[in-house]
Amino acid sequence: MAIFTKPAENLVADFTKPPENLVVMGRISGAFGIKGWVKLQPFTETPESLLAYPVWWIEGETGWEPRKVEEAEVHGPAVAARIAGCEDRDQAAVYRGRQVAVSRDAFPEAGVNEYYWTDLIGRKVVNAAGEDLGTVSRVLETGANDVLVVDGTRERLIPFIEQIVREVDLARDVIRVDWGSDY
Repeated sequence: MAIFTKPAENLVADFTKPPENLVVMGRISGAFGIKGWVKLQPFTETPESLLAYPVWWIEGETGWEPRKVEEAEVHGPAVAARIAGCEDRDQAAVYRGRQVAVSRDAFPEAGVNEYYWTDLIGRKVVNAAGEDLGTVSRVLETGANDVLVVDGTRERLIPFIEQIVREVDLARDVIRVDWGSDY
């Protein structure tokens, strides 16, 4: 099933510099076809989620550049897209290996007790005894549940499940867990 998005005209004209809160959402793996489309490897939970953003910030040689997404469709685990100004396979090939990001402000609001991984990374993790276990460096998807990778005096892998994670306080920049410092 193909899903397409068509952005408003002149949308990119309002961007003069990249937002400070860009979140990398994927990487362009190469050209797709001969008409200027690119193939993107998404870093999102579902490839379809990238179709919600009419502007992608693409990593360039001199920094991040905004590009309108003229059309996009899901192809299995990948996304094929035609971005403004890219008219043929040679132009599309230039984008190979470049990262694609969107502004964190463009994300839909997360539901109750739902969090974007990007909002968890960098948060301090404290256990019930008040011990600082470290900071979330990344999140792993294991199939059963997500796992926080916490870097402190040593690396800890803490399951991101209700029985362990007692509170995510984004305002105070802390995640409280029921996890011993000797685990």
